[in-house]
Amino acid sequence: MARSGQDRIERQLAAILAADVAGYSRLTGVDEEGTHVQLQAHLRALVDPKIAEHRGRVVKNTGDGMLAEFSSVVDAVRCALDIQRGMADRNAEVPQEKRIEFRMGINVGDIILDRGDIFGDGVNVAARLEGLATPGGICISEDAHRQVRGKLDVTFEDKGGRQLKNIVRPVRVFQVALDDAMQPAKPIRQPRNAAAAERRNRWSTRLFAIGTAVVLIAGAAGAPFYSASAAPLTRH
Repeated sequence: MARSGQDRIERQLAAILAADVAGYSRLTGVDEEGTHVQLQAHLRALVDPKIAEHRGRVVKNTGDGMLAEFSSVVDAVRCALDIQRGMADRNAEVPQEKRIEFRMGINVGDIILDRGDIFGDGVNVAARLEGLATPGGICISEDAHRQVRGKLDVTFEDKGGRQLKNIVRPVRVFQVALDDAMQPAKPIRQPRNAAAAERRNRWSTRLFAIGTAVVLIAGAAGAPFYSASAAPLTRH
């Protein structure tokens, strides 16, 4: 039976980004309130602004993660990259066992919209891809990869077809290669020999300045005596 206009389900094509916190149960088991406060701070300061910057919409928060939609797959992947880079910077001074690290999955597909929420296989695939990602990592579907290929300065590793839970057909998975550019910058350390040479140069400069000052002072003090002794005798 055909649906009436009021009963018609609203659908649209969208890029879906699913994210959750790796090891969230362990983190809350150690410090429940502290973990919650830390996660909310990351969402307010980094995640939510980045999603808005890349023209996305946060559909809902899921306790230990969130679901967002974008009209562009390129925007979704760029947003995910910015968030993961930002989290690497924010975690730089945090002990490994206390770090909040996101896993992310991105898919593009036809979704159902209902009262501000989204449903369907397109959403489910993104959620399953997120489960395959490593902490701090991003996995995307073949459909999403086809849309971003050649448009982003990032390398994708082909992980082959995967049978995802409750998804009828296998999904080919691509993982973002997390190179050094994804990690926070580390201070450059000089070799020991170079550092020692620099210290010697500084001391040499100081000693030269001190010696020059001593010579100038001595010269200034002896100048009147020299002038007096060098003056010609006058006869009376």
